[in-house]
Amino acid sequence: MTERLRMTIAFDEPDEAGWIVARVVEVPGAISQGRTRAEARDNVLDALRLLLSPDDEAPAAPPDESVVVQLLSA
Repeated sequence: MTERLRMTIAFDEPDEAGWIVARVVEVPGAISQGRTRAEARDNVLDALRLLLSPDDEAPAAPPDESVVVQLLSA
């Protein structure tokens, strides 16, 4: 089965120091910044991957309840 997970990245206007903040709207805590929109996008995707990476200390979900999600860069 091949499905894509679509998420929205919102960008703030650059602050007075020139940093652009990016956030994944659907995932609280997936936020980062960069000097350009492209850099902010790449950084927020890294943050999202980190948030969604497995926790080695958490109990594993039963096989029938687990889902594998692959994040693709456009």
